[in-house]
Amino acid sequence: VQLVESGGGLVQAGGSLRLSCATSGIFFSIFSMGWYRQAPGKQRELVATLNSGGSTNYADSVKGRFTISRDNAKKTVYLQMNSLKPEDTAVYYCNAHHSGTYADYWGQGTQVTVSF
Repeated sequence: VQLVESGGGLVQAGGSLRLSCATSGIFFSIFSMGWYRQAPGKQRELVATLNSGGSTNYADSVKGRFTISRDNAKKTVYLQMNSLKPEDTAVYYCNAHHSGTYADYWGQGTQVTVSF
């Protein structure tokens, strides 16, 4: 199983980034996919999730600015991040979860840095 994130980088406040997480080795369409982030000195926190049925959940801090989406044919999940703020700076991790089997997989993370 592999989850490979890409798209992170350095951006000025107010800018946008699009993260991608390409997966392999899982039956992608039945998994709930999520993005989490961890800032220095802080615990990992949920950013957004998108289940196999298309339902989404967002952290209050990113509602209206971030959008999670998935392409089952490409086995890829995306996170479109707009109106970025310095407090969005963190390592962003992709997660694949299947509640029926308790399968849970993580990517290696991609750094997002938002400058003032």
